[in-house]
Amino acid sequence: MRTASPTASASGSARRWWALVVLMLPVLLISIDNTVLNFALPAISTATRPSGTQLLWMIDIYPLVLAGLLVAMGSLGDRVGRRRLLLIGATGFGLVSIGAAFSPTIEWLIVARAVLGFFGAMLMPSTLSLLRSTFTDRDQRRLAIAIWATGFAAGSALGPVVGGILLEHFAWGSVFLLAVPLLVPLLVLAPVLVPESRDPHPGRIDVPSIGLSLATMLPTVYGIKAIAQHGVTVPSVLPVVIGLVLGVLFVRRQLRLPVPMLDMSLFRAGAFSGAVVVNLLSVTALVGCLFFISQHLQLVLGLSPLSAGLVLVPGLAAMIIAGLLVVPIARRVRPSRVVPLALLVSASGFALIALSGATIDSVGIGIAFVLLGVGIGAAETVSNELIVASAPAEKAGAASAVSETAYELGAVLGTAILGTILTASYRQAVQLPDTLTAAQQHAAGETLGGAVSVASDLPAETAAELLDSARHAFDSGVGLSAWIGVALVIAAVVVAATALRRAR
Repeated sequence: MRTASPTASASGSARRWWALVVLMLPVLLISIDNTVLNFALPAISTATRPSGTQLLWMIDIYPLVLAGLLVAMGSLGDRVGRRRLLLIGATGFGLVSIGAAFSPTIEWLIVARAVLGFFGAMLMPSTLSLLRSTFTDRDQRRLAIAIWATGFAAGSALGPVVGGILLEHFAWGSVFLLAVPLLVPLLVLAPVLVPESRDPHPGRIDVPSIGLSLATMLPTVYGIKAIAQHGVTVPSVLPVVIGLVLGVLFVRRQLRLPVPMLDMSLFRAGAFSGAVVVNLLSVTALVGCLFFISQHLQLVLGLSPLSAGLVLVPGLAAMIIAGLLVVPIARRVRPSRVVPLALLVSASGFALIALSGATIDSVGIGIAFVLLGVGIGAAETVSNELIVASAPAEKAGAASAVSETAYELGAVLGTAILGTILTASYRQAVQLPDTLTAAQQHAAGETLGGAVSVASDLPAETAAELLDSARHAFDSGVGLSAWIGVALVIAAVVVAATALRRAR
């Protein structure tokens, strides 16, 4: 019998960690892209003057398409090769990002964001599933996933700072060009350092399943947005019902197929399904909070994009540190204890915002975001490792896709629910000066960014009157939105304490 030499073993170990470095690049890209966009909203609103609905769709369309295609792309990666799909997605994402940077209208930008969602769906499941096949030792894999998870926080911390510098010196389109310097090294190094992996016994690609997954997501999210904006009416509820019916058809089809696109047996494990729901609820709360914070810091408190980004850096650093420190704790303490305790810390951050309401300043936001970062950073590190460890290695792509779908669906729901509540509250509360033209009334009455844009063309006294009303109107929905965030996180605590009881 032959045994590997210590030198060869060390070389293989080093190669795995270098592969992790390469796989962090698309993770950084996605997180930077999300954070930068939040801080570019005021500039985009000023430049394109979108309606409130257009602004929300510009934000929502990317995670909506992404979430709808993640399971399909994860399954596709299991079949054609996860590294191959990663490289295809990276190439397309980079090219479309360049097009988005020079979008002449809000409609063009919405379309570009939708196409970015298509290629982005190829990136995220591939990174997590490649980690599953690269790190076979569970202790090493837990640390690798912790580093992978903190990549989101690191990108989010880097995004506001770098994005703030760009937005102070260049047009808003420059934030999309950040994708290029991250994707070029990925395309060069991934074929060298990252080994290819796939399901050794893949089934055929089922096009009806892909269509049903998209058809489930689109009307469901549209209906949620409509309910948040118009209340419980037949036109609002009907899309949700249609989406749920199509979702049932999707599940039934997966159960009948000999080799399904999504193996529904994964959800029988309480650790898997519980961790997915925890991710969904916590991300919904976090993204909804970011929608408010980014605009409050810049348009209400008057901070520059760079200064607003620096307010959030301590919280994002806390998210990174908490994600790494929880790794040795998770070896000794059950997930049903670690995750709920971490989430309760996050709930206290939302409660601080809710109790402060419109009076919260940048210091209060910074403290609240540190609490959010500590809780979510620790909880999601543990939950992501549970999702990957609960699935067979050959189904790593599909399992990773479910994890990413929870993230992206949470991002959609966070903006759709909390963002729409804020927008609806603004529309009802804002008082517009009578001297505004019809076009100015429409722009200022839709979003706070539109009001700031209109005010720049008005006499000083009228502008001050409009801005004062617009800022108070925007902050009128802060308390309610933050309490909804508290409720979502507490629901995640209950799920974690019950569903993860048997997980070790």
